[in-house]
Amino acid sequence: MASLPSILGGLDPTSDRAVFRQIADQLREAIDRGRFKEGEKLPSEAELVEHYGVSRMTVRNSFSILQGEGLVHAEHGRGVFVRPRPPVRRLASDRFARRHREQGKSAFIVEADAAGSHPTVDSLEVKEEKASQDISTRLGSVRRVLARRRRYLLDGRPVEFATSYLPLDIARGTQIAEPNSGPGGIYARLEELGHQLDHFEEEIRARMPSPSEVKTLQLASGVPVIHLIRTAFDTAGRAVEVCDTVMAADAYVLSYQLPAT
Repeated sequence: MASLPSILGGLDPTSDRAVFRQIADQLREAIDRGRFKEGEKLPSEAELVEHYGVSRMTVRNSFSILQGEGLVHAEHGRGVFVRPRPPVRRLASDRFARRHREQGKSAFIVEADAAGSHPTVDSLEVKEEKASQDISTRLGSVRRVLARRRRYLLDGRPVEFATSYLPLDIARGTQIAEPNSGPGGIYARLEELGHQLDHFEEEIRARMPSPSEVKTLQLASGVPVIHLIRTAFDTAGRAVEVCDTVMAADAYVLSYQLPAT
């Protein structure tokens, strides 16, 4: 690593901005410019204390700001490290292409392959249950649904969890109701059952996670989630699945192609 004076500037004593915020600003800029790379350890508290002539508590407050922004994470006894950038590019215009299902691949596997990561699924639960009002409305006023809950991991790291809700008259007694839905996932099974998929509608919002989401996705402090609700429609116009997904925002880049007309 280059010397600190060549990477970080000095403090501005005439600024009304608190010293710990000035230090955080300089560290953030150095990260953004790639002077501290993904996975790289930041200068230690002692090094920053010496460089800026401030107290350890001031440096710790600077680190806390960066942790709250999700830019860095602390490892006990080792130091503070730059968090990796999102590894997965979620290409909305391609992820549900039929050719992937015909190759026996789900959207998650396709994206993991593109990222060069190893995908796994755990915490799988499949059961029939009463539909919530929102899910019932999205599926055309059904009363009960088959729910498939699962957590997705890349290289052992949890990155999202999702619940698919399907009408019982479609899913009951089929392979969709089995823990292993088979090659291509539930969308391949739906099409085999005669529900040719026509289009998907997605609603996306970003928010801070609930305590249970922090635990399930093992999120660092300050990392938000992307909450996505997708409804799949067949060629007859029927809603055949609603998927409620929560993703770690630091694991994904959402990529879209939009028509110009």
